[in-house]
Parts: sequence; structure tokens; C-alpha cells
Amino acid sequence: MAVSPVLVIKIVDGSSVGVRARWRDEFIEHHIVMNSVLAYWWANDLPPAIKFLELFESVIKRTINELTPHKTLNLKYEVKADDVLEKASQIEINLIEVEADDVGFKIDGKTLSLNGLKNSSEESEEKTPFSESYEKVLETPDIVLKKYLEMKNKD
Repeated sequence: MAVSPVLVIKIVDGSSVGVRARWRDEFIEHHIVMNSVLAYWWANDLPPAIKFLELFESVIKRTINELTPHKTLNLKYEVKADDVLEKASQIEINLIEVEADDVGFKIDGKTLSLNGLKNSSEESEEKTPFSESYEKVLETPDIVLKKYLEMKNKD
């Protein structure tokens, strides 16, 4: 039986989101420190739910690339929110599939729930619940892939 790589998503200490990729005895882990990114997004009037999804995809891509450099990352996930994403204060992300160059990852911690994304003073009265599925294909540029392969071959 082949050993599948594993992607672990979890809330760490209630203040950061941990993303860990593991394959056999090797692992790479990165954290999204929520207080820092939320403060930045609020100060710059950016939509936190949308910005978090962009950052989340990027951190997954980087983490997996550092473990196993790849050209194409396929992500399938569902997002539910308490309002349209531009105004959402709460989101739930359900990871369905993660695949790097046709190598599927077992997902541990498929569902991630985040609250308090909007600044409390900005809460809207009318809310439109949001639910959508995404299928993303994230490409690694050749020059970046070359750097990841060089880093990997140094070990």
C-alpha cells in the first residue's frame, strides 16, 4: 500500500491557522497569525473573508511546494459564510480535495471555521448567507519551481 502525503489544517492556540504538509518522515508547517492579518485588512479597508481565502490558498501552495515541489496544485473546497464574502464575519471552509501534480493528499482537519473577521463596529443588519464551491488550479511559475527544486535538492 502506498503512503499518501497528508495536509493538516488546524486552529492553533485560538489565534493562528496552522497548515502542515507531511510525507513519510518529512514535514513543512506554516501559520497564519490571525490578529496580524486582520489588523492589516481592517486598517486598509480590505474584505477579510476574501483576503483570508487568497492567503489560505497561497499558504497551502507554499507549504506543499516546500515539501514536494510541483507545477500544478488542484484545490477543491466549499465556503459557507454568514453574509456575502465582502461583508462576512464568519466563514467555514470545507477542503474536499488537494492534489499536487496528480498526487492526492489525505486531508486532516477538512473543516476550518473562523469567526470575528469583520470589525465589530462594521456589522451590517441585513445579511445574505453565502455558500459556494470552488475548484482552483494554481500553477507554480517555472522560475519559482526551479528555486523550490534547488532548495529541496540541498537537503
